[in-house]
Amino acid sequence: MSSATIIDGKAVAAAVRAQVAEDVAAYTAETGRTPGLATILVGDDAGSAVYVAGKQKACAEVGIKGFDHRLPADTSREELLALIDALNADDAVSGILCQLPVPAPLDGVELTNRIDARKDVDGLTIASTGRLSLGMDGLRPCTPKGVMLLLEHAGVAPQGREAVIVGRSNLFGKPMAQLLLAANATVTTCHSRTADLQAVCRRADILIAAVGVPHLVKGDWVKPGATVIDVGMNRLESGLTGDVDFEAAREVASAITPVPGGVGPMTIACLLRNTLTAARMVGA
Repeated sequence: MSSATIIDGKAVAAAVRAQVAEDVAAYTAETGRTPGLATILVGDDAGSAVYVAGKQKACAEVGIKGFDHRLPADTSREELLALIDALNADDAVSGILCQLPVPAPLDGVELTNRIDARKDVDGLTIASTGRLSLGMDGLRPCTPKGVMLLLEHAGVAPQGREAVIVGRSNLFGKPMAQLLLAANATVTTCHSRTADLQAVCRRADILIAAVGVPHLVKGDWVKPGATVIDVGMNRLESGLTGDVDFEAAREVASAITPVPGGVGPMTIACLLRNTLTAARMVGA
């Protein structure tokens, strides 16, 4: 069997961003308003600072106005809630993102749920999660939404296929399962208590790994001809690597995402799209 097709997330993300830029320009010309994304970063975590800077840079590139709020780690709960309330009320702000995790004793779930659901561009509030679960229109979490776009680009229709997700986080695993169910896949969600994880993975037509364990998924865990989506992002001395043993899996799969350059670029691209969608919802 020949090596798998490499799904180029950078190229797909670039196409999404180019389309968002066109749509933002058209929206601004039509309404006289510019979509705006407010980011909130609490503390001095270097990784989070890089992520937020990337999001703000991407906004500028597509014509979305950025509001960058960076606060010290000892910022009080009351101050943060007041900031979110002010952003909810600000007509210039169409989307709000609180970068997670936040320093203790702050509660990221509480802060996220203070965001107006119409401005919840991460798709993580209780209201957004409920709308996803019920199949109602709403803002979807960016990384799972990006995975769906990659599958579409690769010509992989989930309908009737067996999808296995390794990971059940609120940020990715659970919403990913909901999106696949909505696309008529048969979905199995695996976790640390799953019996015979290898056997379950081998059933998958679409195998998605998102647990943060380098090279957890081996080549012999992959069903021949499966599509493999690696959401893992693990920093080792040798560089970034995913949750899938890429070299082994690519010899078995029909299509696979690399790390880096696969799912990662899609997250910000979908954040930009969500911000424009939120602007249309709130009229900002």
